[in-house]
Amino acid sequence: MKLNFTGKNMEVTEALKDVTEKKLGKLDKYFQNDAEGSVTYSVERNRKIIEVTINLPGTILRTEESSDDMYASIDKAVDVLERQIRKYKTKLQRRYNNGETIRFENIVPLNDELENDKPKVVRTKRFDMKPMNIEEAILQMELLRHNFFIFMNADSDDLNVLYKRKDGNYGLIEPEF
Repeated sequence: MKLNFTGKNMEVTEALKDVTEKKLGKLDKYFQNDAEGSVTYSVERNRKIIEVTINLPGTILRTEESSDDMYASIDKAVDVLERQIRKYKTKLQRRYNNGETIRFENIVPLNDELENDKPKVVRTKRFDMKPMNIEEAILQMELLRHNFFIFMNADSDDLNVLYKRKDGNYGLIEPEF
């Protein structure tokens, strides 16, 4: 797996890179081809945070874990990614057994930061919209661990918003023109 390392509020040491590559290397058995990923280490107050994003064909796996120790955060992130990969693989196997294809798209919400009590757009992302059904959108939203997901509905060819409700169910917003 090809990994890009960055650090926020800290210097990324070779020892930290080596441990991370070794731990994430255990996930290589799940990939047919060489996967690419990015690892961001950060320190906020007493929390050591690691954010790992792995780009796979058709989907993106992401986790962010924190603890008092960076090495414990790495272990937690690897465990979460392994669960996500197994869930993704199981879902694909079920889907292909039914003869249907599955596609995923990465959508990341904008991060808002307050400056002088006024919110502003601090990040813009562009992405290709591939049609998918609602079940595929739910799976992609869960893999990204987001509260909402914007997708092109394959049934209606409309842009839809899927969101997680407080009761644990999902809501779907369909536009009317």
